[in-house]
Amino acid sequence: MIDPLDRIAEALERLSPAPASASPASGHWFVWSAGGLGAVPEPRANPLSLYAGVDAQKSLLHENMRRHAAELPAHDVLLWGARGMGKSSLVRAVHAALLADGADIALVQVGQPDLASLPQLFALLAATPRRFTVFLDDLALDGDDGQVHALRSLLDGGVMARPEHLRLAVTSNRRNLVPSQFADTESVNMRDTLDDRLALADRFGLRLGFHACDQPVYLAICEGYARAFGLPFDAAAALTWAAGRGARSGRVAWQFTVETAGAHGVSLH
Repeated sequence: MIDPLDRIAEALERLSPAPASASPASGHWFVWSAGGLGAVPEPRANPLSLYAGVDAQKSLLHENMRRHAAELPAHDVLLWGARGMGKSSLVRAVHAALLADGADIALVQVGQPDLASLPQLFALLAATPRRFTVFLDDLALDGDDGQVHALRSLLDGGVMARPEHLRLAVTSNRRNLVPSQFADTESVNMRDTLDDRLALADRFGLRLGFHACDQPVYLAICEGYARAFGLPFDAAAALTWAAGRGARSGRVAWQFTVETAGAHGVSLH
């Protein structure tokens, strides 16, 4: 049996602010975890021109994040859809493009296990007068309605809401953050849960869908990478590569590019 005092100590530890090991006042790339705020090196980000088949999504995300960086009204963003179609990498690429244009904005990535500590992160960032994007990657809320309610509260403008100089960018495989097994249920309780999660998705002012690409788009992505890195392009080889993986996506196109570059002794850095 767990000692009641141990339970109290654990609860207090969860409620106490996490230590911040990096200052949010300087730097542009951070991660947040139970250990606090950590600065990380700039990740590899492809130029926005290399993103094919998602022109509308790219344009809308860039404009929204540009407005936020310029201290103009901007939305929290939900990027949803097929795996491997560039949702996460596009967030990083747009952020890198803004930095290259001289914007003073920082991106803070938060993992799923650390969602409960978002109020502590918001409290830390609230005291720093600069623009932030908090990036929740591959969000999955299956079976945890507590997280649903908590995230809704942070987006609703309540007492623990995110500061005005901060916006969320969230990626998910689901349009409404709803488990598929709830889609056709007639259960009252399940329907209430579904409505609750739909209400969470509604809190995002900008929702961008990413769909599995067809063959022409996949080949266009592969060809764009080849042209950017000075590689020969073999459409038949690109299709064979995709067939071997059972999918066509931006991620598979990049993996094919890595294979081609390695075979020809070309660096991608």
